[in-house]
Amino acid sequence: MTMHPIGRIVAGCLTAGIVAALSLVIGPLAGAQEYVITGLVLLTCAASWALLAVLAQRRTSHPQRWAGMPAAFMAACGAGVLAFAPDGAALDALGWIWPPLFLALLGATALRVHRDLHSRSRAWVVYPVLAVYAGCAIGASCQVVREARDRRHPVPGQMVDVGGYRLHLECAGSGAPAVILQSGLGETADYWTWIAAAVAQDTTVCAYDRAGRGWSDPASAAQDGVAVARELRTLLDRGGVRGPVVLVGHSSGAQYVRVFAGRYPEQVAGMVLLDGQPAEALESLPSYPGFYNLFRRALALTPSLARFGVAQLVDPSGYDGLPASARDRLRLTHRSARLYSSLRDEFLELPASLAQARSFQSLGERPLIVVTATRDAMAGWLPLQDAMAALSTNSRHEVVPYEHVELVTSEIAARTSSQAIRDVVAAVRTTTPLAPSSTLIGKE
Repeated sequence: MTMHPIGRIVAGCLTAGIVAALSLVIGPLAGAQEYVITGLVLLTCAASWALLAVLAQRRTSHPQRWAGMPAAFMAACGAGVLAFAPDGAALDALGWIWPPLFLALLGATALRVHRDLHSRSRAWVVYPVLAVYAGCAIGASCQVVREARDRRHPVPGQMVDVGGYRLHLECAGSGAPAVILQSGLGETADYWTWIAAAVAQDTTVCAYDRAGRGWSDPASAAQDGVAVARELRTLLDRGGVRGPVVLVGHSSGAQYVRVFAGRYPEQVAGMVLLDGQPAEALESLPSYPGFYNLFRRALALTPSLARFGVAQLVDPSGYDGLPASARDRLRLTHRSARLYSSLRDEFLELPASLAQARSFQSLGERPLIVVTATRDAMAGWLPLQDAMAALSTNSRHEVVPYEHVELVTSEIAARTSSQAIRDVVAAVRTTTPLAPSSTLIGKE
């Protein structure tokens, strides 16, 4: 049976709009700012509805003026987003307004469709598309309500103003030198639970959330390694943490502690790098440039998806080894759209941060322990870990049979990490060289 011309127009226009929007986000818009992606996708979808209305009017005897309703709404929203470039806080506020308005418009549109469109495309194409739109609006409403409720959760530790926004700082234990735990890419202070508890038995230990992460407020702009180092220096001053400190960096946190040590050497007593990301990753790890380009594109979509409620479905993986209380807090923070904006911005700044970390090449005689996880390590990872151990003339390199994240989140593996930190603290206190260790530490 041949499809009626109006049916072909409806199916063709809406399918073209979906294909064009998807092509934009995986093509020229890949890696763009959230407002750019959102605004242009809205305009693309608006154009498909407008085209439907125009073609139905000019090429059939069945005008579908109702198509102008979603077209006008989405065009106005898309143009407004592009014109005003709202930040995360503004998008959060808009999340209270646009979903109920959009749902009301979709209801009115569905009634008009039922009255005016007499084609199988009504049930096969238009209603499903309107249902998806309604699901997005409902998800967005749930997201803002859930985030508002989550923000009322008691904040562990203290919130410290670092110049127009606040960072979350949580310290335990007592004594000097204080140990500062610097999280990896996209991580929060909560995943340090095992290590913080162990190190607090010997000295002061502090974990914090970088801007936009966990409990911390977002910064006004994306931050490279220098900005993170400057922010941490202010946090320590205003948070009452006296230096010099022992810096601990896990994964991408290694670049931040290296930049901090280069800019504020008088504030650094020692360092521990837990499977730290090498500053030469983009140049010397064969698979890393491809990995970076793929994830840069994918991460650009996550803030927009999170605002439509997808974040509520996220159950963070890799944290099963943590205590239940830490897992619950991590689930709480991973439901926030703000986290994904922060992660996207941090990933975009990663090449600059790595370049800044390369400028720091010497700790002198200050104690340094590098702990390397061998399980599932990238090709070329181990030689670069050896090179990081050469940053100090008083260093030790421990190679252990764990996975990358297990060094922090597994209770057993975290004992190795905690002991390395405690050894550096002891070396700082006694001003004695680090004791050597075996090349490979067996798993308990």
